[in-house]
Amino acid sequence: MSSQKKAYLALTVTSIVWGTTWVASKIGISHMHAAFQLASIRQFLGGSIYVIFFLIKGEKLPTAKQFLWLSAMAFLMFVSANGIATYGLQFITSGLAALIAALYPLSVVLIERFYFKAIKINLPTLIGLLLGIVGIGFIFYKDSMQAHGPDYLLGVGLSMFAMICWSIGSIIIARTKMEINSYNSIGWQMLISAACMGLYTLLSGNYIPFNEIPAISWGAIIYMVIGGSIFAFISFIYSMKHLKPAIASLYAYINPIVAIWVGSLLLNEKMTWNSIVGTICTLIGVYLVNWSLKKQKDPVEAISDADGM
Repeated sequence: MSSQKKAYLALTVTSIVWGTTWVASKIGISHMHAAFQLASIRQFLGGSIYVIFFLIKGEKLPTAKQFLWLSAMAFLMFVSANGIATYGLQFITSGLAALIAALYPLSVVLIERFYFKAIKINLPTLIGLLLGIVGIGFIFYKDSMQAHGPDYLLGVGLSMFAMICWSIGSIIIARTKMEINSYNSIGWQMLISAACMGLYTLLSGNYIPFNEIPAISWGAIIYMVIGGSIFAFISFIYSMKHLKPAIASLYAYINPIVAIWVGSLLLNEKMTWNSIVGTICTLIGVYLVNWSLKKQKDPVEAISDADGM
């Protein structure tokens, strides 16, 4: 098999696995009912794999300055983003959560434009932003509001907050020069966030003894760690090396579609015409925004989530 064919296979693995991690997270929470504990275990296992790998390769431990920076990023990216997104999954479908997470390039554009004045909003960018808003509007229209309980809006709000936190973290990372391997950095951020969320679960009392965690929740966690954090991430790196960036980045638009379809099959999450049309509009909008940014001289590149938050 040629390198290009392997790269397309890797892209397929990335798209499917990262899309299904949203469904796996939903399944894990549905049987565990301790979202921050689930996120903590997931990040601890995933972070340990990364950190141990780089320590074996001879990477040094972070300096005090690096550790402070890693701690801040861990709280922003993995506690405020991943942890809260996981918590919000209790109230909304996995497909909607994945779609909201996919909106972060739009949030990055608005922050960069109005805070840093670094991005020009040209016609394609404006059309993309409007399509993203219209798409989400379709999904929230009538039946979405009526088909869910009062916690539905809470779940949407938490997911939006998590997406914005991820956007802010992406901008900070892109604008900060820190002398540490980026993948090693992810490992340390995962470990630090696992400690934060683990401490919170103990103090709040909202946790389950390890021996009482259902087997299906352990299975979901293991799938997210091995599938999402290892195989999909390795596949993502391989596809980025052997495919054009525009093609390799297509996974970001496939993830929500995979989450929606798999969620409908495994979790009986209803799909309406509003949600289908809204998803198409939103993803086209995100694509236009990303495309328009690449045409500009100094854009902040959208930093992709290894596991979809």
